[in-house]
Amino acid sequence: MTWLDRYLQKWRIRKARHELPPGARVLDIGTHDGTLFRLTSARGVGIDPELAAVDSIPGVTLVKGSFPEDLPELPDESFDAVAALAVVEHVPESELLAWAETIARLLVPDGRLIITVPSPAVDTILHVLMRLKLVAGMEAHQHHGFQPSHLDQIFTAPLWQRAKHRVFQLGLNHLYVFERAPAPATAAGPGTAAGVLDPARQHPGTPHGAAASDRDAT
Repeated sequence: MTWLDRYLQKWRIRKARHELPPGARVLDIGTHDGTLFRLTSARGVGIDPELAAVDSIPGVTLVKGSFPEDLPELPDESFDAVAALAVVEHVPESELLAWAETIARLLVPDGRLIITVPSPAVDTILHVLMRLKLVAGMEAHQHHGFQPSHLDQIFTAPLWQRAKHRVFQLGLNHLYVFERAPAPATAAGPGTAAGVLDPARQHPGTPHGAAASDRDAT
């Protein structure tokens, strides 16, 4: 990573940090080197296909691999929050639909999914910065002009509700926060008590795809 890559990475993490509950259990998709955990009080799991060699972080498990297929088997509701910073623009939208189900299963009710995603215009700027060797441009070839507004169609009811959308970096980057929607109550049948149906558990996702790392300049 160049100094500019590192600066932009920390800028994204500062935005995400405000959305994390104190002491949250976090799944950081595209963690790179676990910087998010070092800069917050969070503990949990970080996963990245190109995980950097780093010292261990107390309370944190770092996994070299792709989400979700290389994630260790975990019980439902393992995390208070999931972060995917500069990741979703690298993932085909068909796979993100499956991610929506998998992440919902891993989150507690009302748990938060925190996403940063660049505007499509950033691709042109990124290639200029790469030519100037100001950024490393890791996985830049995977960018596919992802439209941030499509997130509202992917992380949607009944599993999700959007809690926040902000722009930063002069409008070139977007912060989205989605909350896992409460499970709807089912109608009680004759002689039975009212129950709760968790759609994420009834329809677990089995997605495939690699997560890009938060070391990305975008």
